[in-house]
Amino acid sequence: MTNHKQITNSKPVSNKVKKLQIPVKRKIIVLLILVFCLSIVPTIEVFAIDFNNGYIISDSDLTDDNSMDLSEINAFLKNKNSALASKNFINKDGETKSAAEIIWQATLNYKVNPKFLLVLLQKEQSIIEDGTPTQKQFDWAMGYGVCDACDPDEEGLLIFKGFGTQVDRAAWRQRWYIDNKEINWLKKAGQSYVIDGYVVIIANQATANLYNYTPHIQGNYLFWKIWNRWFTQKYADSSLLQVEGEAGVWLIQYGEKRPFLSKSAFLSRYNFQDIIKVSKTELDKYELGNPIKFPNYSLLKTPMGNSYLLVNDELRKFESAKVTQTLGFNPEEFVELSLDDFSDYQIGEPITLASAFPAGALLQDRKTGGVYFAQDGKKYPIPTKDILKINFPQYHITSIAPAELEKYPTQESIKIKDGVLVKTVESPAVYVISERKKRPIASAKVFERLGYKWENIVTVAEKSLENLEPGATIDLEFGK
Repeated sequence: MTNHKQITNSKPVSNKVKKLQIPVKRKIIVLLILVFCLSIVPTIEVFAIDFNNGYIISDSDLTDDNSMDLSEINAFLKNKNSALASKNFINKDGETKSAAEIIWQATLNYKVNPKFLLVLLQKEQSIIEDGTPTQKQFDWAMGYGVCDACDPDEEGLLIFKGFGTQVDRAAWRQRWYIDNKEINWLKKAGQSYVIDGYVVIIANQATANLYNYTPHIQGNYLFWKIWNRWFTQKYADSSLLQVEGEAGVWLIQYGEKRPFLSKSAFLSRYNFQDIIKVSKTELDKYELGNPIKFPNYSLLKTPMGNSYLLVNDELRKFESAKVTQTLGFNPEEFVELSLDDFSDYQIGEPITLASAFPAGALLQDRKTGGVYFAQDGKKYPIPTKDILKINFPQYHITSIAPAELEKYPTQESIKIKDGVLVKTVESPAVYVISERKKRPIASAKVFERLGYKWENIVTVAEKSLENLEPGATIDLEFGK
């Protein structure tokens, strides 16, 4: 149970603390021009390797009272087959209300995220996923006012008994912690404490709230585990994410988060307007992938003297110095590539004297006006002006004779690149292009909740989407 009296089993850090063995998953990269900062806080080996005991959820995760409306809370309880979905209780004002209405009203009164209250209900009494909860579980649903050694039947505690009172008081207490955070006995963001014999560096107010409410690491690990199981959202591949209040930008790719290490590396591939703001909790669920350090089409050389052209995530080796010179690349433009960086890339096809346009070029048939993307002696038709504008905004088009163009074998047509928001003139449906598929977004509410921007939608002709297969609908995962 949770202790809401002044806590004495945790204290500020002293010199006599247990030594932690901190698991290191992989090397943390020092981020460059964009000042990407990764805060490292001690973790505990016995828990999941990703659990950070000093940062459990973000402040916005605690206070986003618009994250679910009443109908969504109802739907969530029904989808969980929760006993709460069909139960009515007396609320704090003596009125009979459904569980969802009581939760929703508490979020409005105290500006607390309804997701937070739902997780707290499960963490304290397993009441949402327990198919046959007891009356005691309902009566002490939030563990409010009850300490580990307390008898809930004590006369002084009976004023907190009842589902409606429990939910209201738990939500009120979270707001009280925020409004009274300067009180000395409360745990505070930015301070270190010894909790359960371990050093905990509390990184933000939401985490301070959780330790003030439940002064044990195990209980807060359980909260974190439920939160991530229920409410962390998976973003489509090629999404650009940025944590609120931080400078770093991350590319979601293959289920990993890849940091951009320079502004030029980012701008050679994407636009800042396409970045989606998320909480740190959302970003933390992704494994750390290889960083994106160099701009696309960078000229790179290794300490061994080999020269490469970077094309997306592939290093393409110049076959010889003669190839480099013949294709017009200046040796002084090559940037040093360390062996450590070298290992982050795939090795692509070598560049030879026969590799026409290794960095790609736009060629236009002088007779028909058709435009192609040419690379490595092959040409790829660009079906519409929309795709040309979206995929190649900085390319110069070179007019070429039909006979010369015929020398390049024709390949599959170019698709709209990943990461773009599109709709057609004929339909209001909005898609995210991801993994070469068009993934419809379920609704306007989902669109806004996920942080997409209406002004970023590109309206295209229906033909521009014809060569894309349909993908899975993008929806809020808590609705499942």
